Amino acid sequence: MSQGSIFRQLSLRHSFAAVALAVSVGLSSSALFASNHGDKTKPTKDLVDTAVAAGSFGTLATALNAAGLVETLKGKGPFTVFAPTNAAFAKLPAGTVENLLKPENKAQLVSILTYHVVPGAVKAADVVKLTEAKTVQGQSVKILVKDGRVSIDTANVTATDIGASNGVIHVIDAVILPK
Repeated sequence: MSQGSIFRQLSLRHSFAAVALAVSVGLSSSALFASNHGDKTKPTKDLVDTAVAAGSFGTLATALNAAGLVETLKGKGPFTVFAPTNAAFAKLPAGTVENLLKPENKAQLVSILTYHVVPGAVKAADVVKLTEAKTVQGQSVKILVKDGRVSIDTANVTATDIGASNGVIHVIDAVILPK
């Protein structure tokens, strides 16, 4: 794998972290949009700053930091992040998050976080036209549109098109895991 490919994957991994951080705050997509648009048309904050500004993405922020992905998500992009909320992380079996945060499990944590990131800025209108999308992690997530609702693997999309200067965040209600 080339250095450019590795850097692009790391950058996408960091984008996911920022998005997940913003989702954890639990703000509506319109509230996040309004807080990130100085001129109401173009986002002024990157994915990480957008998530941090949301205020309550503690689990995601902690995971991104432990995985070393924060700087990547602040990178050029663009990235699309399917960001799980704090409640989504809470659905994992007891002890899972704590175990993943251990230094010896960093590779597994990076794999999980980068599985939530897709290269490019894919808006909701385009997501619904897809049946799958290749993640930065390397595997593809399954996309299903049924009864007007969108799911990514086993997670439901609860908010869409939260803009950032280097990508877009879609909030999901579960942590998705690579196969």
